[in-house]
Amino acid sequence: MIWTSLLIKSVNLIQRILSIKSKIKKTLKFVKNLCQKRKESKSIKSTTSDLASINLLIIRDTFTKVSTIGKLFINGEEICDTLELPFKDNQRSISCIPNGHYKVRLRLARESATRDYLHLLVKDVPDRDYILFHRGNSAKDTRGCILVGLGTEQDFVKNSSLSMEILMKEIVNLGGENINLIIKNQ
Repeated sequence: MIWTSLLIKSVNLIQRILSIKSKIKKTLKFVKNLCQKRKESKSIKSTTSDLASINLLIIRDTFTKVSTIGKLFINGEEICDTLELPFKDNQRSISCIPNGHYKVRLRLARESATRDYLHLLVKDVPDRDYILFHRGNSAKDTRGCILVGLGTEQDFVKNSSLSMEILMKEIVNLGGENINLIIKNQ
């Protein structure tokens, strides 16, 4: 009886490990393809560091009662997925911010009591403060901010930490200043 129980637990553990291994392979393949696309686009364009500004674009394309999911582009290149709260008249802590044009700046970890990593602050949002781009996977992880991820499911973004790291490295590589954000619905 004990051996049967241990055998079942071992089989379940092996299945979980194989599932995680599969997910890691998919994520690595996605990142590899993303890096390849970047290399190809940089060889076509003049160096992006010559640009005067960094242009972020969020195209919101999936709307549920729980969340708003979209795509984030940097200077025309898709970089990751986004998750926000649904729009509820720009109400503090329960709504995503309105579509529009915004200025953004890098925000250092030491400027935040809750974020111990480099992230982005969206400036001059009407009637709102401290709208951030930060890590998180579901609507429970935000109070009006923009979460980033690589891959989506309903009301969920995957691989948020990796996505945040890629996003910040790209913005820093582009100079990290004069960041513009446009948000619009598809």
